[in-house]
Amino acid sequence: MRAIITGQIGMEKKPYLDAAARFAGEQGESLRVYHVGDMMYREGTDVRPGRILDLPISRLNSLRRAAFKDVISTSQGEKNIAVNTHATFRWRHGLFSAFDYDQIAAMKPDLFICLVDNIEVVHDRLHKEHEIDATLKDCMVWREEEILATELMSKAIPGSQFYILSRGRHTMTTRTAFRLTCRPGLKRVYPSFPMSHVVDMPDVLAEIDQFRADLAEHFITFDPGDVDEKLLLERAIAAARDGKEFIDVAPHSFGGAKSGDQPIKVRVREVLDIAGDIDGQIYMRDFKLIDQSDMIVSLVPELPGGIPGLSSGVERELHHAFEHTKEVFVVWKPKKHPSPFITETATRIFRSTAEALKYFEENGYYGERNLFGH
Repeated sequence: MRAIITGQIGMEKKPYLDAAARFAGEQGESLRVYHVGDMMYREGTDVRPGRILDLPISRLNSLRRAAFKDVISTSQGEKNIAVNTHATFRWRHGLFSAFDYDQIAAMKPDLFICLVDNIEVVHDRLHKEHEIDATLKDCMVWREEEILATELMSKAIPGSQFYILSRGRHTMTTRTAFRLTCRPGLKRVYPSFPMSHVVDMPDVLAEIDQFRADLAEHFITFDPGDVDEKLLLERAIAAARDGKEFIDVAPHSFGGAKSGDQPIKVRVREVLDIAGDIDGQIYMRDFKLIDQSDMIVSLVPELPGGIPGLSSGVERELHHAFEHTKEVFVVWKPKKHPSPFITETATRIFRSTAEALKYFEENGYYGERNLFGH
């Protein structure tokens, strides 16, 4: 597969994709990664590190075209490649594109993947790596622009596929990147589960985490929990009530927090300013993740008092998947029977994750489909 991987600055795409390539090697596959930014710096030997976006746009375009020309030339005959680049830049020049259609078409990509991550972490990385003053709002807008521009690129290339992929803090998502590029025939699954209203229930959270891990073991999963800014907003609202100016957030070092990593200080006022953006982007993104999946698998745990852990978000996700003709599977744990709104829209209902996995294995869901003629 030939993949173009985009994402706003501050994503740490390079170590992420290098890790995906190493994982591919461990599986006996070759995944060649081209880092367009590094190639541009090699072309422009006079450009100081971290300052390439300050160049005049004409010079920037020239360096980018030279880098893409090398990618097109050297990638001929490669089985699987991933091109690390951007779709847009929002910089001192304003908003401008980071690609040329003729070169994208010449590469003949099979898929476009836009990586996303928690916005406060992207904001922190951006300011550590570059001399720029950008707010959380700026980063939220840039993310939307990057997603839209990447999707439009894909629509312009006949037969290509577009995916949003949450990078998250877990190395498991590199396996998703590997599978999209090297195992595209695997079933694509959206895991659905309650989130915000079970944060204080450790036993339920452990059950949900195991459910997510079990699905990720066998499928390409687009997990909504890999990017969750709703918790950030709730913490900011609580801090504002207490008169606090900042909240501390754990950093997203690749593969998890490392010893010595300092907490990220996030200004409460900036988080409150993007409250509408957080809700709107969660709504948009999660539905897009469902749309790019073959099926949804939802876990409904039993909460204290025998209450079904069925949030409004999960209900809406199930209904959206049903309306868009996806296969809908529900793991229903409560003793109380599900309502007709569940039973009449579900393809099948299971009493446990193990029962669901057994059904998937026995019915060939783990096998690869033949996509793209590859």
